[in-house]
Amino acid sequence: MSKSRSDSYASAGVDITAGYRAVELMKQHIGRTMTPGVVSDIGGFGGLFLPPIQGMEEPVLVSGTDGVGTKLKIAFLMDKHDTVGIDCVAMCVNDVICAGAKPLFFLDYIACGKNVPEKIAEIVSGVAEGCVQSGAALIGGETAEMPGFYPVDEYDLAGFAVGLVDKKDILDKNTVADGDVIIAIPSSGVHSNGFSLVRKVFDIENADLKTPIAELGGRSLGETLLTPTRIYVKAINALTEAVKVKSIAHITGGGFFENIPRALPDGKTAKIDRSALRVLPIFDLIAKTGNIDEHDMFNTFNMGVGMCVIVSKEDADTALAALKAAGEDAYVMGEVISSDEGVVLC
Repeated sequence: MSKSRSDSYASAGVDITAGYRAVELMKQHIGRTMTPGVVSDIGGFGGLFLPPIQGMEEPVLVSGTDGVGTKLKIAFLMDKHDTVGIDCVAMCVNDVICAGAKPLFFLDYIACGKNVPEKIAEIVSGVAEGCVQSGAALIGGETAEMPGFYPVDEYDLAGFAVGLVDKKDILDKNTVADGDVIIAIPSSGVHSNGFSLVRKVFDIENADLKTPIAELGGRSLGETLLTPTRIYVKAINALTEAVKVKSIAHITGGGFFENIPRALPDGKTAKIDRSALRVLPIFDLIAKTGNIDEHDMFNTFNMGVGMCVIVSKEDADTALAALKAAGEDAYVMGEVISSDEGVVLC
């Protein structure tokens, strides 16, 4: 790489040597994610992975892609960049596991106005942490320096995950029946959805992000909003080994009313016990500050439920015990009934 420098390209705002420096800095983080299936080294033109298909009858690849969204604006304002990578991984792998798959690997894409190697490495450290939490290998990525397109101190972050499941083990929502139990697995906060509304509600560019707030348990607004998205891979893996899981819904943008029906067959509705829900303080603060009604809150945010799983009534206690053993304080939040309403809060 000693000859790889272009003064002309640098004069246009792109420093390719900064890219090489960023790769060197991120290698230590990427190394934490290596799994037995990784075949390639970082720096090639493609990431190579040997999938563990032994014993599978019909291996099926499951993919998911997403970004962090405008939550990144909070990271810019707080000048804290080591957690948004967890969000990026979480939004992808939490979707993949809804099919019953186990994540294999992840690739990220960072576009920035100016490549500051230390900042890029900080971002990737979060991506690597998310990969470690989900058991996925970080086998590649791209950092694109785009002067004039992004402000010099801003960036975008997206990625995708690929998982694997035997076809016979793919979760089938059509097995969901009346009387099945809906179990809530708590979120860590807002996760990575609804931040355009969050930013409007708090006038985020002019807000005090660092002063502790009593309503948030003494945490600041910025710290609370930057709390990384929970990754549910290990908990769901433990659950599927303990009971027959019928369906899973990842509660993302669109909240309860958009996401839960995606995990139900036609003619079935999730009857949610409103009094059972453990709504986090940040959502109460958003609703109060923005004067947002309950329907819109439940149609935008996760409201304290990051993931919900549907099991038969007789498996409910075993499922709760398995989730507790996996470190999740899960609880029953409702049941399935025959109706075309999709979701009802009672």
